[in-house]
Formats: sequence, structure tokens, C-alpha cells
Amino acid sequence: MKILHTSDWHIGKKLMGRERYDEFRAATNEIYEICRDEGVELCLIAGDVYDTYTPSAEAEEIFFDAVERLSTVCAVLIISGNHDDYVRLTASRALAEKHNVYIIGNNLVRVDCDKRSNCYPVQSDCGYVIFENLRGEKVYVNTLPYPNEARFKEEKTDESFSDRMKRWIVYGERGNAEKLPAIFLSHIFVAGGTAGDTEREIDLGGARLVPRELLPEGSYCALGHLHRRQKIGKNAYYSGAIMRFSFDESSAEKSVNVFELNGDGISDFRQIALKSIKNLVRLEAVSAEDGIALLKKYSDDYAELTLNLSQPLTHGQTVELHKCENLVSLKTRVEDAFDVAAAETRKDKSASELFDGYYKLRYGCQPSGELKALFLELTEQE
Repeated sequence: MKILHTSDWHIGKKLMGRERYDEFRAATNEIYEICRDEGVELCLIAGDVYDTYTPSAEAEEIFFDAVERLSTVCAVLIISGNHDDYVRLTASRALAEKHNVYIIGNNLVRVDCDKRSNCYPVQSDCGYVIFENLRGEKVYVNTLPYPNEARFKEEKTDESFSDRMKRWIVYGERGNAEKLPAIFLSHIFVAGGTAGDTEREIDLGGARLVPRELLPEGSYCALGHLHRRQKIGKNAYYSGAIMRFSFDESSAEKSVNVFELNGDGISDFRQIALKSIKNLVRLEAVSAEDGIALLKKYSDDYAELTLNLSQPLTHGQTVELHKCENLVSLKTRVEDAFDVAAAETRKDKSASELFDGYYKLRYGCQPSGELKALFLELTEQE
């Protein structure tokens, strides 16, 4: 069976206040074109469809248009991520299934099994779906949306997060009596993964790290949550976000994973680059004039410009710099002078750093790891 793995669309996410709806449309349309041209039969979207619990109407329109196009060439299976309100995301589930699109949130309901296309569900229960294509090939998919106790409506107990994860994963494996080629589809932070600036810090703090040894022994683990594409262990893959969401990803290539899966395992695995998205570039100059020249040279890219100056910018120079529409972030460093623009500001700090600073100012010491984890878990719901 030909499968495409993508994740972390984050439709609606801004780049330092700048809307990017046209890019989201282009990127999702490119994924459709890849599915069409590659003969993909099953498209897996591993969570974080939206960037917020309450996406804009335009973000929802982009998502619905994207999956409707995808459904004309393949089956589509989607799970919710930590940025998604799973209740809202699955509200259209009954209608979506009529179009061979299957959306699974933390309620883990079974999907409707009916032959609608060249690939379709033939068996399902809470936490898993079995797909079959017209050649009779079957694939078992263990579906685990972003996991925490609140989303699964479980009470907090002394059970560790690792033990809960093991229980949730084993539960999703229970339906594979035929020992079919298997995929584990989840939105989690696996220990050993490399994170960037835009992932939730609650996981970076270690409170929700998933030990690698807990991952199922199936053929392929299709993961979402980390925005850099990467492989962990022998069979776990983060496809990565479909766009560059911060300047620390300026050199990162964005892609989707496409592969064949059968009884012998994975074959013809490829990472197909997404070419329609904008580049993010970090530029550096020693004067406003040089900076403007660089911005014009990279006019098709979003730019973060750092100016190393001997004296502060004049008002006129600042105005001229901001006339360059691709300038997203301007940083200045002034030698032998105090430059307010170069000083640390609260907006440059992470939630973890802000909490550390406040706690130390208030109590004269660093907060405990348990207290910080609790604070970060609360921010996760924002």
C-alpha cells in the first residue's frame, strides 16, 4: 500500500504577527498534488492541523478544502494534536467519513467501515483502524492522538506518564490479530527527538517525554509534534511541519514522507520536498544601507535582519528599512552605546524563562522542576 505521512500543518499560525494563509493554501495543495502524482492510497496527518483551539474561519476553510481534495485521490486519516481542540476538530466527523476522511480525537471512536474508494476501512474500534486497498492489501493503524489524562477524561493517579503511555499504546495494538503490516500514528515527543523554538515547552521539560522503548514494534511509527523532520531508532519518523515557523528553521528543508508498506515492511521510502513555501533567511549587515540592499536581494524570502552599528539608527533609516515588505524581524547591536532594541525584552523569552525570572525575583531562588512542569502544563491549554 502506498502511504504518505505528514503532520503539524498549524494552519493559521503567524510569523511574528504576519498572516500566511496563501502559503498554507499552497503547501496543502502541493501535498494533494504529491498524493495524486505518486498514487498514494492512504494519507496520514499526525496532529496539529490548526495552530489554536479556536482557528479562524479562513483557517478552517483551508483545512476543509485541503482534505476534500485529498479525498478525491486517497483515504485520509487524521488525529488531533496538542494545538487542536479535538472536540471541534471531530465535529464534522460524520460528514467527513462520507468523503473517505477519518478524524480521530481523544474520544477514540471507531470509524465507519464502508467501501468508498480505492482504499477504505474494513475494521475499526476505539484506537485502531484497518485499511484495505483494491488489491486486498491491508494495513493496521494504531491511532493515539496527543495523550494526557484530561483529554482522555482519566483522573490523576500515582500512575506515571510512562506507564499510562504503555497502557494507551498496548490498547491500540489489541486489534491486530492477523499480524498485519502496522503503523503507529501518534502526536508525541519521543525521547531523543530534536525540538525547535515552536514546540510546547511542557515536553521539553521532560514531563511528557515518551521513552523510545515504548514504541510498538510495527513497521512504521508516523509521528507528529516535533517540527524538524527526523528519524528516531529503526522505524520512528517525524515528517516535520509543512512550513518554517521560526527563524531557527531557516535552513531546514520541509517535506512529506512517502513509502510502500506490505508484509515485508517498508520499501521505496522517500522524503519529497515541499517547494511552494517561503524561505526564512537570517541576514546581517553593518549599516542600514547594506541591510536594505540585502533585503532587496532576498525579496522573495521572509527575513530576520541584524545590524551591527556604531551608532543607533535614525528615524529615517528605520522607516526605510520597514518599507521592505519581507522584513519580519529587525535586530540592532550598537557598539559602545546602550541600545534599547538590543536589550532583552519579555517577548523574546520563553514561558519557562519568564517563570524562572519571576519566581527568582519573588522568592530569591529557582522553582522546583515539579512546580515548573505544573506551570507549563497550564500554559499548554492556552
